[in-house]
Amino acid sequence: MSSRTTSFSVAARPQPSRRPSVGSRLSFAVSTAEQGEGPGSNAHAEQQIEEEIAEIKRYEDFTTIDWVQDAAQERLRRRTRRRRTADRLGNGKVSWRYRLVESYDAAQGWIVVTLIGAAIGFNAALLNIITEWLADIKMGYCTTAFYLNENFCCWGEDNGCDHWHRWTGFGPANYVLYIMFATIFAFIAATLVKSFAPYAAGSGISEIKCIIAGFVMKGFLGFWTLIIKSVALPLAIASGLSVGKEGPSVHYAVCTGNVISRMFDKYKRNASKTREVLSACAAAGVGVAFGSPIGGVLFSLEEMSNHFPLKTMWRSYFCALVATAVLAAMNPFRTGQLVMFQVKYDRSWHFFETVPYIFIGIFGGLYGAFVIKWNLRAQAFRKKYLTKWAVLEATLLATGTAIICYPNAFLRIEMTESMEILFLECEGTEDYHGLCDDNRRWANVISLSLATVIRIFLVIISYGCKVPAGIFVPSMAVGASFGRTVGIIMQAIYRAHPDSAFFAACQPDEPCITPGTYAFLGAAAALSGIMHITVSVVVIMFELTGALTYILPTMIVVGVTKAVSDLFGKGGIADRMIWFSGFPFLDNKEEHNFGVPVSAVMTNDVVAIPVHGMTLQSIEDLLKQPKYQGFPIVEDLTTRILVGYVGRTELRYAIDRLRRERGITISPEARCTFSPSSLSAVTPITPTVTISNADYSTSSASIDFSRYVDATPVTAHPRLPLETVMELFRKIGPRVILIEHHGRLSGLVTVKDCLKYQFKAEAAENPRDDHDIAEGHEKLWGLMQKVAGWVSGKVASASGGRIRLGAGDADERAALVGRGQIMDGDEDAADDGVELENR
Repeated sequence: MSSRTTSFSVAARPQPSRRPSVGSRLSFAVSTAEQGEGPGSNAHAEQQIEEEIAEIKRYEDFTTIDWVQDAAQERLRRRTRRRRTADRLGNGKVSWRYRLVESYDAAQGWIVVTLIGAAIGFNAALLNIITEWLADIKMGYCTTAFYLNENFCCWGEDNGCDHWHRWTGFGPANYVLYIMFATIFAFIAATLVKSFAPYAAGSGISEIKCIIAGFVMKGFLGFWTLIIKSVALPLAIASGLSVGKEGPSVHYAVCTGNVISRMFDKYKRNASKTREVLSACAAAGVGVAFGSPIGGVLFSLEEMSNHFPLKTMWRSYFCALVATAVLAAMNPFRTGQLVMFQVKYDRSWHFFETVPYIFIGIFGGLYGAFVIKWNLRAQAFRKKYLTKWAVLEATLLATGTAIICYPNAFLRIEMTESMEILFLECEGTEDYHGLCDDNRRWANVISLSLATVIRIFLVIISYGCKVPAGIFVPSMAVGASFGRTVGIIMQAIYRAHPDSAFFAACQPDEPCITPGTYAFLGAAAALSGIMHITVSVVVIMFELTGALTYILPTMIVVGVTKAVSDLFGKGGIADRMIWFSGFPFLDNKEEHNFGVPVSAVMTNDVVAIPVHGMTLQSIEDLLKQPKYQGFPIVEDLTTRILVGYVGRTELRYAIDRLRRERGITISPEARCTFSPSSLSAVTPITPTVTISNADYSTSSASIDFSRYVDATPVTAHPRLPLETVMELFRKIGPRVILIEHHGRLSGLVTVKDCLKYQFKAEAAENPRDDHDIAEGHEKLWGLMQKVAGWVSGKVASASGGRIRLGAGDADERAALVGRGQIMDGDEDAADDGVELENR
């Protein structure tokens, strides 16, 4: 197959003979390293170079990994190990220690996922216990033991006990204390996040999706992020903010996996292998959050991972199994339940209930579309105006939430406890707030309707504030309150017209309508609507209830929700947040038909390096410009015949290593050579940079960088459709694709280039005027400033000028915000490193 007809290839030095097939050229990605394994080569130095470069790449921020190179390194590692084993077997020198080391290397993956699963389960159990105690301490305390929450203090009692005391016997005083506790918890959580680990804010699912796809975010999965996320999450939940812990559970689970896997060499220096572990950790995080290991695996497959081979699925299952088993062994609620809102149903459903089920599904789709739209607007307002006031914003949100929610019995309690109450059947269980009392039926309908509307508003403004904040449980709580409302209304209709033909399937001596199942299905609909996931929601809800009879209703509700959601656009809140943050992520959920070749998208003005002729000073000048992440290697700048590619990291490392090892001054005018070996070459490649002239200080010195040149970069023809190139990025995962025509370099394309064109095409298809939105934001900000000034003036007047609310001058505030290179990940000061346009 000649280069004239090949649309996708891996480049090599042009040869007059036939070029090898695509498969053989891809498998040759390790050729430059493998050729150094022969007799007389320095294998140790070769391995040291690879490890040092991998260590440098680990700390590069806001870049993408190269899956092709990582796969090549892993194949090289395995081949080297097999060859070493064969040599030992041939020499008869295999000892029991060597066999033990080999067995450990083979089992390293399973050891890692076992340790990670156990750590995730232990952490989840501790957080459950702490969260329940902090949530109850706002209401009162246990006289027998202060560290017990209300359930443990009144073990075996349904409606409280004498050992559990409210803080005071005066209702308004309890109201004030409730608000004070909520404010303090939110203030501490926001301060910890702002001061120690800004990446601990939010859910983390959007960023983790990008990281698993190959994006690098230094510190997002670090040790301090894990600690602060684990400490601040219970405080944020207990503050009463309309945020959940299930999304952050995925974040701290993946942080745990990253921290533990870095202790093992197999994963420390191979980013793609690490991402297999991270996929397993995401499954374990959902598994412990919902008590649903199978649902966690399906969630990781459906939502988190672009590439999910069978081996990763099996390890995800095993990691989720270990984490859930540890959580069950610790039994944090002492009821055998893995999560508080687990429930069992022993009644069946009737076919006529399909009508309200469809209604609930429609609500789920509309809820998801409404919240996504308005939350993104709230996020834009927060990013533009409230970045400097992250702690104050979270504190005031918690205060306002407490003031609004306390009067409503279903908003006052913690959301998981609320769902537990709404899911239950009426017969044989506790009757919270007269929920099962027919005389209070319509009062409960009004209270639940208000709870639904208020919770939707609070979710919109709370999700995204600078505390650990998920959206799974708040959405499920919204759906549960709405579903319970529908169930109560259906029950009232049945009792008013029991002889109607519509209810002919009901048995006269048995309850016909179970409102708790409607709450359960409403929670499934809202979760599916906000995340745009289907199969994993059905399995999660099944594992929560263990009711086989309700699988079909759940599938009906989720199917209707999915159909309604798709009318308003593809992708859930996590996908929209990726788009909002500008991360380089190619979503495989959307199908595109641009109808243009890759030449319309590629970068034409490419800085290339000739094989011979460039000086060391010229190379270092190129490296000083941060916009270049690598350089194509061409025979000369006139013909631009493509011969390879060298990455910025490898080139910088080569120069630094040369100066470090030689310990001498090298002339800036020394000539540099970038001549990769051909496919048929058998001569070993030197493991380090070589200098051919003994007088290093003269301009006649020649430096050979051939060791660091990738002779087989992924290339494409200029006429190849853009959609196919995007599939190459998704399936193969190169950092860059070079565009060549008849062997000549025409340009290059990255994921960023594809996304920029996609955004422009979508904007042209669906033009919109954001002027009204920006004007509305300006008016809202002006109103907030007026209110803040009025409050500040009143406080200053009441205190005689001794207390002044507000910050110092603007310069001081700007200095505090810009102290670090990256703060919350989306401040204006750090946007140059985060936004897609500038990355």
